[in-house]
Amino acid sequence: MIQITNPADCCGCTACASVCVHNAITMQPDALGFLYPVVDKDKCTDCGLCEKVCAFNDNYDTSLNLPRPEAYAARHKDMSEVETSRSGAAFIAISDWILKHDGVVYGAGYADHFRVVHKRATTKEERNEFKGSKYVQSDLIGVFRQVKQDLKDGKIVLFSGTPCQTSGLNSYVGKKLRENLYLLDIVCHGVPGPKLWDSYLCYLEKEQGDKISWVNFRDKQAYGWAAHHETFKFVNGGGDKMSFTYSFYQHITFRYSCGKCHFCNTRRPSDITIADYWGWQKTDPNINKDDKGVSLVFVNTEKGRRLFEAVKNDLDFIPAKIENCIQPNLQHPSEIHPKRMDFERDFAKHGFKYVMYHYGDVGWRYRTRKVKRSIIFNIKIVLKKILFLYIS
Repeated sequence: MIQITNPADCCGCTACASVCVHNAITMQPDALGFLYPVVDKDKCTDCGLCEKVCAFNDNYDTSLNLPRPEAYAARHKDMSEVETSRSGAAFIAISDWILKHDGVVYGAGYADHFRVVHKRATTKEERNEFKGSKYVQSDLIGVFRQVKQDLKDGKIVLFSGTPCQTSGLNSYVGKKLRENLYLLDIVCHGVPGPKLWDSYLCYLEKEQGDKISWVNFRDKQAYGWAAHHETFKFVNGGGDKMSFTYSFYQHITFRYSCGKCHFCNTRRPSDITIADYWGWQKTDPNINKDDKGVSLVFVNTEKGRRLFEAVKNDLDFIPAKIENCIQPNLQHPSEIHPKRMDFERDFAKHGFKYVMYHYGDVGWRYRTRKVKRSIIFNIKIVLKKILFLYIS
């Protein structure tokens, strides 16, 4: 049976729970809301399927991969799609093709009060909920089995998610059903905990004295594609914040497994990979001069190549060199903050407001750290100038 002794060894993809025909495995949350498998030993028959299906390791399946990914800078020809998508709306072009052929699209949407979950879409209206980034690990409970049933029913399925999620689904579905399954992953920086996100929303609502009616993790329309600003709308007004974004880039809210991600390379576990195309200027200085956004697309398999060929008419695209679009998380995992364990302990004991004042961008501690960094930066500049004058 599967036993997680080190939390960094589990990405929470739910493949193990999905494959168990006896329903002996349930996914239980930790203090930050990250899900981990828990085995009911009374139901377990020790068949070993849960251990076999786990694909969070260096031996994940790349048997269908091309020798080298084909890279593109891509942007949807419909500017309204670009403006309402996170980057260049390549996902919209791809998912439109799936829906046009009576297929099913799975992606990250919302349930309840902006709880991030994977959902099933058979229309453009349902699919549009998947637009935009969601900087929280999505809930996949029950989704893998739903995907498998769609495939058994003869449907074409596009599943979009993080690489650990697509790798887990690929392993769970198996080669017999893989033909009609298109996997699309993102270049992932890491995922914060769902409970932390929920607590943040509650904190904002308490501070505002109003209910949140709309969220945007990265408001491109207000701040441009390259910026990262959270935006919230309240029932009686709106506003933007940066606290969740700040903690995200500190890597202090990430799942432990993000620090040892096996997929931070160009050997992707999916047919197609999409991302923001940082460094697009090296490919074409004009494709994103309006700062509306442009997608990086990796075609990883022959099936992915056929899919990309089918949607090219909806895209403006330019072939790119791999070396011009290698992002940090295509080279190595994000480094987990050294106080990550302290953060979780303090959050569990004291709540969200406490950790934001102690680790986030709120209060005198943050201002002190900011002034300290500024002083050190300025001292370094002065020392460099003195050294330059001395040498010359």
